[in-house]
Amino acid sequence: MLDPVPGVLIIASFVVLFASAAAHKLRDLKRFDAVFGAYELLPLAGRMQVSWLVPVLEAAVAIGLLWSGSRPYAGCTGMVLLLLYAGAMALNLRRGRRDIACGCGGPDERRTIAAWMAWRNLVLALLLGIGLWPWSGRALLMTDRLTIGFGLASAIVIYLCLDRLGTLARQARLLKGLQ
Repeated sequence: MLDPVPGVLIIASFVVLFASAAAHKLRDLKRFDAVFGAYELLPLAGRMQVSWLVPVLEAAVAIGLLWSGSRPYAGCTGMVLLLLYAGAMALNLRRGRRDIACGCGGPDERRTIAAWMAWRNLVLALLLGIGLWPWSGRALLMTDRLTIGFGLASAIVIYLCLDRLGTLARQARLLKGLQ
């Protein structure tokens, strides 16, 4: 059984991740449709019917993770989304299409896909799976709540730092002519 502190911390981190991902896509659905289409996974007609579903599913995952009754379904949906994102990136990298936007940095940021992003999504899917393990029934103390709050803030900062480091590493390799 998983102690509720790491369980809540993992789930809260994914609520923030999926809610922010949905929000940035919903702010500019036209741009996201273009990013989605650049992956060339569906014909044009199918793409226009599916791209809007991605941020809706991300928002549903974020909301569903908040309640224990819907958490397993939301968590599994979130894991599938993360695995699909990793697969779409890996497929396009294998096709040699490294210049398409990842769609993960917000409507005002254009970052190209990279292998580390696919690996990141695989690791995130694994972490979300761990958060779905059964939790012990112990009550949360005030110190637990503080730990979760500071842990969530730390997880967000670490995620953003690792994300930025991955982007900088890719830019450095491009400058050296390695990719």
